[in-house]
Amino acid sequence: MNTILEILETIKPGADFASSTDFIEEHLLESMEILQLVSELNDEFDINITLPYIKPENFKSVESIYNMVQEILEDE
Repeated sequence: MNTILEILETIKPGADFASSTDFIEEHLLESMEILQLVSELNDEFDINITLPYIKPENFKSVESIYNMVQEILEDE
């Protein structure tokens, strides 16, 4: 999960992702930042996050992003 947190901090420096429980509701991630995050996650974890995974509930917290990445890794 630390890697995900590091990626988030490069996308939006200074945002408090570690203590947030809902990145979308708290406006920590907007649509363009989610797309950038998807690209970074694809590169970092050598995965392909496809359209069915790009939904708000998968980007609410570090834990939800981690769970999505794990699910994709298990399916590949």
